[in-house]
Amino acid sequence: MDRSVAQGRRTDPWPLVAATGVGLLAFLAGWRALLPGVAYWDTAEFQTVGPLLGTAHPTGFPTYVLLGWLASVVLQPLGDPAFRMNLLSAICVGVAAAVTTDLVRALTRSIVLGVAAGIGLALTPIAWSIATHADPHALHLALVAVILRLLVGWEDRVRDDRPDADRWLVAAAIAFGLSMGNHSLTLLLAIPVGLYVLIVLPSILRRPRLMVLCVGALAVTVALVYLELPLRAGPFRAPLVYGRPDTLDGFRYVVLAEQFRGSLQDPFGNLAGKFHDLVDLTVAQFGILAPLIPVGFIATVLRRPAYAFLTGTALVITCFFSASYVNADITRYYLGPILIAWTWLAILAAAVVGWVAERRSGRGVAALSGILALMLIAPTLSSLGPTFQGADRSRDRDAAEWLSDALRLIEPDAVVVSWWSYSTPLWYAQLVDGQRPDIVIVDDRTRLDQDLGSVEDVIDANLGHRPVYVLRETDAQTQALAAEYEIEDVMPAGQSSLIRILGRKAAA
Repeated sequence: MDRSVAQGRRTDPWPLVAATGVGLLAFLAGWRALLPGVAYWDTAEFQTVGPLLGTAHPTGFPTYVLLGWLASVVLQPLGDPAFRMNLLSAICVGVAAAVTTDLVRALTRSIVLGVAAGIGLALTPIAWSIATHADPHALHLALVAVILRLLVGWEDRVRDDRPDADRWLVAAAIAFGLSMGNHSLTLLLAIPVGLYVLIVLPSILRRPRLMVLCVGALAVTVALVYLELPLRAGPFRAPLVYGRPDTLDGFRYVVLAEQFRGSLQDPFGNLAGKFHDLVDLTVAQFGILAPLIPVGFIATVLRRPAYAFLTGTALVITCFFSASYVNADITRYYLGPILIAWTWLAILAAAVVGWVAERRSGRGVAALSGILALMLIAPTLSSLGPTFQGADRSRDRDAAEWLSDALRLIEPDAVVVSWWSYSTPLWYAQLVDGQRPDIVIVDDRTRLDQDLGSVEDVIDANLGHRPVYVLRETDAQTQALAAEYEIEDVMPAGQSSLIRILGRKAAA
């Protein structure tokens, strides 16, 4: 490559300016819709384990927990711990949008198309929604963008025979390790990435030193981040630990997500129905651009065949897995494919510009890139209002209000037998905010880890010695308790049920 060209690329400020601007815009969009405080369910768990440097539910999410702890320290002036963890998601989506902007610029040699793809990603409904509350999927999106950018940068340097190419591949291996420590969805990228490396550089098989360096960097990164689990569950025990990751069996149980092993259901069944659902989801995210995504893939095959193989296989594998995985909000699993689809659309636009450039030259061709960039984000911008309303959690104070009422009504020295959705905000209030240290929160997970038996066993062990309160997931469970115990609903009308156990019913 001509040295002056290489130097020009290093000194050109506009790619950095564009990526930074898009990242800031994405961050501000997340901030505008940000959840102001504590929530229920997994969100409250991550709002708790981050500041405490604890351990989360399978697969542990140690990369996210470590970053969450750092964010909770660095961002202290901006709000309470729950808000800081929510803010981390907005930052992660901002990073994802910024890196996507530069990724598309590298793929298309067009800054304006990169800007369009970055903004489009940030304002896609699922991505915008994930930017509003504590969730490791936001970090997963950022790390996938980083992995793709590093791999494309490596491919370009291999093609140009640049001496720093190896560093980019090693950096991609480190990023992959961090991503594995954040979310197991990264494992679905292993085969696509491995084959991509062989396609770009077949001679890597004759370079054992580079292979060992990459594998070693990956392994050391994964080992270091996952060391957080046994350390914080063992000698440096955190206030909140999920399971028993300080033992070999407990570590395997958490890291391999054995708890959710049955969640992958009939992967080859009802393929037509799953495809129909995927089409519906794609239309909901991309609107009128959805039919252009397959065309964009074809354009990618023609212009960047190795990248097309990498992203095409990654998208198919991820979508196939997600369509058959039944557990909570699986729409978040499609964040990676959404990012990939935006790069394909941008490459399609670049292909159109290239086709016109072969027949014309001058200002008209340059203007065409801008016109196509506007066309790419026009559908997203046209639905900005409804998308914002769907993502907006800035007025969501339900959990905070429930928590305030519950902590006010629960008597001193009480035992609260709870389930996950309500245990997590209770843990946050007690362990992070320091409220109500006198009460004992017994989650279904606590019963399992401490061998406490059934809900009834916990009730009977404490009844008559200390106040006992119960929160159950379903009305049927509450009614089953009502058949055995005298109960009293203590929450205000309209709030989720918190019942006081008054005593056992007399035998008929």
